[in-house]
Amino acid sequence: MRPTIALAILVASALPAQQLDTGYTAKIKQYTTEPFFSTELVDHLPASGAVPTPEKVLGYVIGTPQKLTYTKDIYRYMRELEKATPRVKVFSIGRSEEGRETLMVAVSDEANIQKLDRYREINARLADPRKTSAAEAKQLIEEDVPMYWASGSIHSPETGSPEMLMELAYRLAVEDSPLIRHIRKNLVVLITPCTEVDGRDREVDVYNYHVANPAKAQPPLVYWGKYVAHDNNRDGLGMALQLSKIMMKTFLDWHPQVLHDLHESVPFLYVSTGMGPYNAWLDPLVVDEWQKMAYVEIEEMTKRGVPGVWTHGFYDGWAPNYMFYVANGHNSIGRFYETFGGRGADSGPRTVAPADTARTWFRPNPPMAKVNWSIRNNINMQQSGILFAMNYTADNRKTFLENFYLKSKRSVEKAAQEGPAAWVIPSDDPRPVECAGLVNLLKLQGIEVNRISQETEVTIQRGKDEKKVKIPAASYIVRMDQPYSRMADMLLDTQYYNISDPRPYDDTGWTLGALRNVKTIRVTDAAILKAPMTMLEAPVHIEGKVAGSTSAGAYIVNHNADNTLATFRFRLHDVKMSAAEEPFKAGGQDYRAGSFIIRAADAERGPIEKAAVELGLQVRAVDELPKVPMHSLAAPRIALVHSWINTQNEGWYRIAFDDLKIPYEYISDQKLRLIPDLRAKYDVIILGSTPGTAQRVVNGMPMRGDPIPWKASALTPNLGSSPDTTDDMRGGMGLDGLEKIARFIDAGGLFVTVTGNDSIPIDYGLIDGVSIASTRELQARGSVLNAVISDKKSPIGYGYGDNLSVYFSQAPVLQVSTTGGFGGFGGDAPAGRPTGRGSTSDPDIPQARPFSAPPERPQVKPGEEQPLDEDAREYLRPFLPSPEARPRVVLRFSDEKDLLVSGMLAGGRELADRPVVVDVPRGQGHVLLFANNPIWRNATQGSYFLLFNAILNYDHLGTGAVPAGPAAKPTL
Repeated sequence: MRPTIALAILVASALPAQQLDTGYTAKIKQYTTEPFFSTELVDHLPASGAVPTPEKVLGYVIGTPQKLTYTKDIYRYMRELEKATPRVKVFSIGRSEEGRETLMVAVSDEANIQKLDRYREINARLADPRKTSAAEAKQLIEEDVPMYWASGSIHSPETGSPEMLMELAYRLAVEDSPLIRHIRKNLVVLITPCTEVDGRDREVDVYNYHVANPAKAQPPLVYWGKYVAHDNNRDGLGMALQLSKIMMKTFLDWHPQVLHDLHESVPFLYVSTGMGPYNAWLDPLVVDEWQKMAYVEIEEMTKRGVPGVWTHGFYDGWAPNYMFYVANGHNSIGRFYETFGGRGADSGPRTVAPADTARTWFRPNPPMAKVNWSIRNNINMQQSGILFAMNYTADNRKTFLENFYLKSKRSVEKAAQEGPAAWVIPSDDPRPVECAGLVNLLKLQGIEVNRISQETEVTIQRGKDEKKVKIPAASYIVRMDQPYSRMADMLLDTQYYNISDPRPYDDTGWTLGALRNVKTIRVTDAAILKAPMTMLEAPVHIEGKVAGSTSAGAYIVNHNADNTLATFRFRLHDVKMSAAEEPFKAGGQDYRAGSFIIRAADAERGPIEKAAVELGLQVRAVDELPKVPMHSLAAPRIALVHSWINTQNEGWYRIAFDDLKIPYEYISDQKLRLIPDLRAKYDVIILGSTPGTAQRVVNGMPMRGDPIPWKASALTPNLGSSPDTTDDMRGGMGLDGLEKIARFIDAGGLFVTVTGNDSIPIDYGLIDGVSIASTRELQARGSVLNAVISDKKSPIGYGYGDNLSVYFSQAPVLQVSTTGGFGGFGGDAPAGRPTGRGSTSDPDIPQARPFSAPPERPQVKPGEEQPLDEDAREYLRPFLPSPEARPRVVLRFSDEKDLLVSGMLAGGRELADRPVVVDVPRGQGHVLLFANNPIWRNATQGSYFLLFNAILNYDHLGTGAVPAGPAAKPTL
């Protein structure tokens, strides 16, 4: 791109000739703590007789200390702008889970605003080169102007951008400086002042509480949106949240060339480029555009003496799970800022960490170690930087539009260039409902999916090997000759993250087929593109049915681990159902262990058929009840427990349960100590994953100072719509709660812990025989790994095949004991044979005595201790668990050579063959520990049913275990 046209002239005359709002301008200068935290672009505000400033509507200047604005007042201001000037138009683009509105505001000159529909039409044509020739594109680009979309406050504690964007909208609409006129003429600026609208209003609540109670602790912002907090910016893959769906749909409606997401964390202004490794599926032009745009802002700010404006050394640029991938993954430019947040709207001294003040090649003008900081400084830096970026985009209008078209064109050419030709989701996959879910997710991303009409043979490659494969009719085909082929390839392909690269910022693997336990086939053979197929226009719904006998003795649903099976059970909660304990045949069909069996005498056909049709389930009516061992299948009472320390990760569980309509009661861990009898109220208690040590989670927030409320009040009206409320956030379950959990388990309940929370039942002695091993070499950060069902008789593994891909991130590494937790007896097995005669497979032969062959040693998996000899067994008899009380390893990581599916892995030998899911009997109940996270970011649907199986079979988890009694022989 060429240098900015006459930028020096534009900024030299940036102080407008028009009259200033002197009072507002004076406040800007007053609230800016140092002149070098501002520029001539934003150190003033022009006056207007017709268009109201933010102060006239809100009653205060943007950046006023201790003033934050609720969304309803931000929107009120934006709509007042729209009323006052033809340069502003407001669009309502969706509503949050709690019903709050999300806005997008268009600002440009009058002529551009009048042509918005035309520009949207042009952008849509440039986005799809299959419908637009190069010659047509050239003509359209002459007519078009780029769209630059600024979005604020997806992260609710980052408070400055919604304030700044109100002032920016006014400045763009009113100011007559050459720079602003240049932007207005050559850009359409789109502004979404607040992306996470629910969290914004709650953040304003807790900040107002802080202002009114300066001597008291401010409630931590544990709830942002309804479900998740910081991870709302990690939903770019799963698209579970309303904000993700709104931003994606709006992008596809408008096709802006730039999406600029405004964040606050590091000092003073970080401009995103990433430090690598960069996402391997993006067009290299995108990465080039990141760099060029970033260095424009850095140079212009640095020329003006603004300190601490830098790039590169913050995040990596690898994973596509961020919100701004609605642009990056769709041939536009996604970028973000990080500015020094204002701690709400407080002003005062701030200390900058030494690592952030060090001068380095990517930060030659670093932040100072001590500053007097204000929210106005933050607003100045955000607004100055984005105005320079908008001016550069306006100045290079044609280049940005040409690149937008070129990236779209090269995406369509991907099938013939770098490949593959297509991805296939075969129609014979055993999980049709999950296949449909994956297809619908792709369609939500704007990706075209076709369905093939006849069986087609293609050649596929695996490494250097080729083989012929028949693609069955009705399979889903994701063609790579479409505009969003890169996003599709990115989601379905496997990832490899070299451990020598910089430490990853987030997950390193995300292969959706593997995580959803759905088969996908990468096809490089272009013949697939010539097969007859039809594009899917509407979301896919699998039509379920009841087939077979009209005079049924029983109804059978094969257990295929499709998650709507859980919905089916809870929807028909009054119907008696059983689970088959072994595979069986009925009506000429094979059924897996765990298949649902309903006696015809226990249910009417109508409700079963209605549920089957809606949920995509194939129910078979058979003449007589299958002759197979079975047990009752529960629809239990579930408690999903959160901590007041953090509600981040358990929110993904609530999304899954709500989507699948699985009923649960949502309670805080404080209730675990307050409810007299947990077993009388619940059958299953799931402790949501919470960061921190076992001690911190159990103790909760320290009981210091005054109570910290999280509830509706005159000061905090929006806290009342949170998923949970309390008079006092302090304190956790405590030892009393743990003791009640122990009684709950002993009385037959199921207690479930996930990842880090596994340490609670281990460290506090609720269970024996399981520990957490430390590792020295393992590096597996947010990876997709292979696991095997190691106990095929456990109900937890019902419906699965031999292998399952799971999400795992570094810890915990579980270890199961066969010695009652003592270990060490008998020593470790020698590695290989001793030095001596013969080969590696020959026995050692001591001399001068008859040869005695060594006894065979039982083979044990990593994470298990060596068997005991007779002496140790007798010595430890009081501590050894009975066979039926031993931990059962249901799922185990694969051998090292087969372990990695996608992402990063080093030191895999420390994880290979280790337990993933462990079921520990206690009393009449069970404790279930997950080393993987089975429900993570709406992407791991393939492992959901590990948890659902445990829930539905909570009172029969001992099925298939080593039988008790005198005939049982310990396998020690």
